[in-house]
Amino acid sequence: MQLYNTLSAEERAELIDQAGKQRLTLSFYAYAKIKDPQQFRNDLFLAWNQLDALGRIYVAHEGINAQMSVPADNFDAFRETLEVYDFMKGIRLNVAVEQDDHSFLKLTIKVRDKIVADGLKDDTFDVTNKGMHLKAKEFNQILEDPNTIVVDFRNHYESEIGHFKGAITPDVETFRESLPIINDQLKNHKEDKNLVMYCTGGIRCEKASAYFKHQGFKNVYQLEGGIIQYAKQIKEEGLESKFIGKNFVFDNRLGERITNDIVSQCHQCGKPCDNHTNCANDGCHLLFIQCDECKATMENCCSTACLEMTHLPLVEQVKLRKGKQVGNKVFRKGKSATLTFKNSGNLTDKVLAVADKPKPIREKIKIKKVLIGKTEHFFVKAQVGQFVIENHELNVGDKILISGPTTGNEELILEKMLVSGKQVQQANIGDKVTFEVPFRIRLSDKLFKVK
Repeated sequence: MQLYNTLSAEERAELIDQAGKQRLTLSFYAYAKIKDPQQFRNDLFLAWNQLDALGRIYVAHEGINAQMSVPADNFDAFRETLEVYDFMKGIRLNVAVEQDDHSFLKLTIKVRDKIVADGLKDDTFDVTNKGMHLKAKEFNQILEDPNTIVVDFRNHYESEIGHFKGAITPDVETFRESLPIINDQLKNHKEDKNLVMYCTGGIRCEKASAYFKHQGFKNVYQLEGGIIQYAKQIKEEGLESKFIGKNFVFDNRLGERITNDIVSQCHQCGKPCDNHTNCANDGCHLLFIQCDECKATMENCCSTACLEMTHLPLVEQVKLRKGKQVGNKVFRKGKSATLTFKNSGNLTDKVLAVADKPKPIREKIKIKKVLIGKTEHFFVKAQVGQFVIENHELNVGDKILISGPTTGNEELILEKMLVSGKQVQQANIGDKVTFEVPFRIRLSDKLFKVK
């Protein structure tokens, strides 16, 4: 009985490309009382693995929180797996504004203490006693009321690239930090103000609204379905968007555009930009905003120190990382002294630029490609890559594609190659091949022949 992934992210991405079928990125949540979260987790894995459903899902005694990628052909069958459970009958599935077949590349279902970490030890409030849900039109209307206070219950790196006009945007890294901050900040307005809140898909506000009602706030409201549903409704109903910029999402896209307004800056040069990336240094992986020019100059790194680290042999990199803390204490989200133009906390509604016409998140490769091998080494100064041939033969004159999460998709014509130091016209399975590569490649990259 398979209860865990057997394919790597790279292998899964290749299978998705070969299948050539549309996938839907979606999210959903439900608060419920689950007696055996581990068994619930296993049952879901077995059902979803058969449907080629991927994603990151948390289950706990208090319910389920899921962000997923599902083949469009299997959407109805996927919904049926949810309808088996009474608490998920008719559940709202938030389908993403922008689609990307590679949004998730593994099926990861984890059992947690809570589906939303709140840091609260107060079990006396009822999480189901939530605030009043507002659809997009109602949400827009209440924002016009001078007695309304709107609060963004997301983290600083989310609100920086997009938020509702006039919203309080706490300078926090976790949801649990925002609850006491907002409670203290608004303690004198429990009866005379409308406390209106929003988040990405609604799950954080569901718990926050119940918490603030428990704290004595009389008029508590939340955006139904979060920013994801809001974006869908304003488009369908032709409403004005009170949200400006991008909506940060927790998958490989890292954001989906709601309006063409750019309200944030490249953290390195200050140019208007709202594209998040992760530092290419495996000992850092800092989440930050980086424009295309800085991405090319800094090779996807957040600092010169990280850039220098990526140029060291892999053995040296591993040695330097040995003994250092890992996890959230290393992989920080958007906070570093090296990021000159980072903004968080009290954000303005000032629009810095207008985005170009939207492009596909990932340019799809329309032509057939065949996996040939993988990268073994990149000699930076010589701009030479070394590859292990694992499938099929490789010939001089072939059109090849080098692909990876950071490198992207880079094509070139193979004009010359060496095997064991000798120039050859053909390389076969098992050979180690070297040839010039006019761009940086990484050990996670795959080598394909394009037909």
